[in-house]
Amino acid sequence: MEALQLRPIYDALDRTDMRRALAECERVLRKHASHYGARALKTFVLAKTGQTSEALALGQSLLDTPAALASQHVQQGLSMAYRVLGRPDDEIAVYTGALAAAPESVVLRSKIYLAAARSLRFKEQHLAAVELAKRCRGQRTLWWLVVALLLCATSAPRDAPTTAVQLALAERTAAKALAEGQLTTLEELRVYLDVLEAQGKRAEMLAAMGADAGLAAMVLRDPDLVTKRIALMRQTGAHEDAARAAVAALDARDNWADYVHYIGAVAALCLDSDAACEPSSAAWANLQRWAAEPGRARSAKLAAVALAAELHADGRRQAAGAVPAPEVCIWDYVDGFRHKAICYTDIMQYIVGHVRSAPDGEARVAVAARLDEQLGPRLLAAREAAGRGADAAQAWISLERIRYLLQALRGETGAAAWAADVVPLLAFGLESKEARKKQPACSDAVLIAAQRLIQAAFFAHGAAGRSGQLAAALFCVVCVLEAGIRLNDNTPLLKLYAVRLYLYLSCYDRARAIYDTLRVKHIQHDTLAHIIAGQGVALGCHMPDLELCYDGVAFYDMARAKIPRELEAAYQNGTYSNVRDFIEFQDNLAHAMQRECTHRLALRAEALAHASAKDILANWADADARSIAHTDESLAALHDNRDLAVMGLLTPPDMLPWNLELLTRPAPLPGAPWIRAFSLVPQIMHYIVAADVDAADARAAELAALLAEAGDALSPQDALFARGICAVAAVYSRASSKSESIDAHLDALVELVRGRLPDEQLGEPDSADALGDLALRAIRDAAAATELFAYAVILKHALAAQRLPAAAPAGLALGELRKAGLRAANALRGWADKRLRAHIDAHWIASGDDALLYLVCSKHKQSVDLATKACVTSWQRSAKGLLAQWEQLSL
Repeated sequence: MEALQLRPIYDALDRTDMRRALAECERVLRKHASHYGARALKTFVLAKTGQTSEALALGQSLLDTPAALASQHVQQGLSMAYRVLGRPDDEIAVYTGALAAAPESVVLRSKIYLAAARSLRFKEQHLAAVELAKRCRGQRTLWWLVVALLLCATSAPRDAPTTAVQLALAERTAAKALAEGQLTTLEELRVYLDVLEAQGKRAEMLAAMGADAGLAAMVLRDPDLVTKRIALMRQTGAHEDAARAAVAALDARDNWADYVHYIGAVAALCLDSDAACEPSSAAWANLQRWAAEPGRARSAKLAAVALAAELHADGRRQAAGAVPAPEVCIWDYVDGFRHKAICYTDIMQYIVGHVRSAPDGEARVAVAARLDEQLGPRLLAAREAAGRGADAAQAWISLERIRYLLQALRGETGAAAWAADVVPLLAFGLESKEARKKQPACSDAVLIAAQRLIQAAFFAHGAAGRSGQLAAALFCVVCVLEAGIRLNDNTPLLKLYAVRLYLYLSCYDRARAIYDTLRVKHIQHDTLAHIIAGQGVALGCHMPDLELCYDGVAFYDMARAKIPRELEAAYQNGTYSNVRDFIEFQDNLAHAMQRECTHRLALRAEALAHASAKDILANWADADARSIAHTDESLAALHDNRDLAVMGLLTPPDMLPWNLELLTRPAPLPGAPWIRAFSLVPQIMHYIVAADVDAADARAAELAALLAEAGDALSPQDALFARGICAVAAVYSRASSKSESIDAHLDALVELVRGRLPDEQLGEPDSADALGDLALRAIRDAAAATELFAYAVILKHALAAQRLPAAAPAGLALGELRKAGLRAANALRGWADKRLRAHIDAHWIASGDDALLYLVCSKHKQSVDLATKACVTSWQRSAKGLLAQWEQLSL
């Protein structure tokens, strides 16, 4: 009868029609006011529709009614409601209360276990597993207990007194299961191995893998466990056994991890063996045998490069035996596979390792020069043959990438050397018949040319005082990238570099438009969105970024919301090896640095929303300052997942003068100092509005100390803004005492803002430096000054609301500052509206390398026009936005 009454509610929920579901709940409750099932489902509907307080009140009334909890409909409705509300303890309380009516219920105790597991309540999970094991001695409950013990132990500090006891108990339970034949799946074996590994018992792990013939056979059919077994042999010093096992594994299947372990075992044997060259000769013969097999040449030849690099390292050359020198193996691999796009990615680390294996800087330059000399004839031949098909074109591109790397390894800093041969690359990438067919190698040629031009620009004009020339050179690169994108829109790397350079030149609109067309992996997408959102705030485009900011926050929250379901499925299906991965992933999402930074950006943008003085003060007074506070411990727990490798660098990231990701950053990537700074700012403003002088002073002192230590971790604009907030706090502190003058601190605050406003004679004289200054500094400085003035206005409103005498002089000073800001913003907008296009034509398009300009400007005029229009409209948008901010920031 109860199920029949509730059926319309369940039908509406199945259709996700919450409005109808709520109406059906009300219909049942009108007839039966105390219908427990309908009340529970109504609780769920209220939770789903955001009516949190009503849902909590109704749910608590059911929790306080023991008879209600005996109903399965109540259990289901309340548990779903508490999952939506994020209250795992209440969900566990539902099942615990239901046990009063059925104390021996295995089903209820299983639900308690799973509820605790989903919410990472490891202690409750362990207790539930113990109770389950007492009542149900099945195989699943036994392994649930082992997993719970393992999680309890590994989540606690290693030196905790309970850790060793829990691991020992888990080991004993798993060993007993193995002896009694209750360890029958690879998932259960992996749990046992995790327990042993947590205790450092590698020999016991090896023994467990071969405990019986059936288990050993299962291990040999699983590539991951085969690799783990070989690794354990190496870790226990059984290098000969590891080498034999690796050979057997590689005879059966191609697995790069097995190649790595084989090479490591052979290298160890060569050091230990009296006949040192015998293991290496046998290994070389095996690699040649595998390379001759169909479909295995690439992995085997790359493994040969790795073996040569390992055995020819210092102190091991006598062990090389038949293994050729690394250079021979490197070129053998390149000659065989340069027609594949993956070739450079494969060989890059070995070229870098070979060069860096030389003892000193001069020797390393000599090794790189020798490799460059060997590359020369190959590169010339490949360039001449590039038009003979896709493979030939890709072979040339692979060699061009190697040339780029070798130039960096030689320490090349000459701009002319980096810009050399860019025109042939662009002619092939933009003008050839292959380009019209949209061959991937053509887009790669445009990208390499752009990378070379960026490198040349920074080496030629990166010094202070050359902003005009640097901006002009980077604009030329943007035109090249736009031409490549126009020719082949399906080119993510060209778009990524275009986004970075547009942001570097303060052109937000075009960067955002290109970003919106990108189709890349989620984590890469989020990394780029995080960078774009930050630059939008920095360029004065405050409000449009809120949607992007909150999309970035929701990306993490939505992904994290799926983890509990995946955890429950892992326990139900017995895929225990996934449990720790999901837990780690959930922690990663919960403490992602991108999410934290993006949330701070959203708070910054929201702070600039315009309202009356009364509403502004009310918002700051109601702000939850504690929820965004950070400690050293909470900052240390953050995970930095930003995928900077998405830039497709041709050099190792640690080669800083040649790291294009670092060079093209418009500002330092936000880290712990940035997060701490933009956590302290809203706290300071909250305490000022709340008239808590001591708290405001304390947070301002923290911010000042942070500024002193931050160094280059903050951009000049962010550092200016933070100094300005310290000045705001200092003014408020003096004003609150009523006995101290605020003049000096108020003058300092005003000067901070005034000093970063655009010059009212902006663009005079007409020069490349004025244009470069606008692109690389002026707009960012103006945005920082505008943002700081907005907080100074809040200070003035707080002084007036608290009837402090300093409100009047502060209002007068800020009134004069507002007039100056309006004049500067009007000057910026006027220049942007009337003269920017002419300046770009005169100083950016009409300057630079003649051959390059002819190729780009005469043959790809539409791309040049697009880049020019993008710069002009973006700067006009920023100027218009900044002017609107000054107009609306009334006193």
